[in-house]
Amino acid sequence: MKTVVITGANRGIGLAMAKQFKARGYHVFAICRQPSVSLNELMVSVVAGVDVTTQGGQQLLQQSLKDITIDILINNAGILRDESLGSINSCTIVEQFKVNALAPLEIVDLLHRNLTSGSKIALITSRMGSIADNDSGGRYGYRMSKAALNAAGMSLARDLMSEDISVGIYHPGWVQTDMVAGSGHITADVAAQRLTTLILQQDITQTGVFKHSNGEILPW
Repeated sequence: MKTVVITGANRGIGLAMAKQFKARGYHVFAICRQPSVSLNELMVSVVAGVDVTTQGGQQLLQQSLKDITIDILINNAGILRDESLGSINSCTIVEQFKVNALAPLEIVDLLHRNLTSGSKIALITSRMGSIADNDSGGRYGYRMSKAALNAAGMSLARDLMSEDISVGIYHPGWVQTDMVAGSGHITADVAAQRLTTLILQQDITQTGVFKHSNGEILPW
């Protein structure tokens, strides 16, 4: 049975992707800080108590997946804060960098030995990390952290190409989740279905491509 590891899997897009992959016969490792009722009811392998930004959380994740070959690693955990010119908060900006950009890179590094030829890494980013696509400004920490994640994804794609490990960089769309107080154009289930399809199609020929969940290639 193939395995998929999903961070931030207790709700929203992460939970919906866990459902999608379970339905496709994958052994799902759902990573989270606190499991939700919905996640527990899904009957997958839940690894709780993992704060992806802490050494303890990362060590727990590494130990829990010891000797597990990972076919798909999905770095989905993320946070959104709001800063604007005149109210710049360096603490929330740093917080977003740690969760959105640094933690995914650290997790890939931590679990590198669990990956093998043909394994896939998916980074759930945002088109708000696109510099060319920024036509509204604001959201400094979120935009900057997602741009940093995109840059890390491209470096990972280059570094892992010789190992036949592909890297997908995905914008899920404007999704109706708690992160955006339920606003959005599509549900988490629709976003997860789209993302799952793209990830399953992903291979080394597409590594390092920045895509919308609808399949559109996005500008950097």
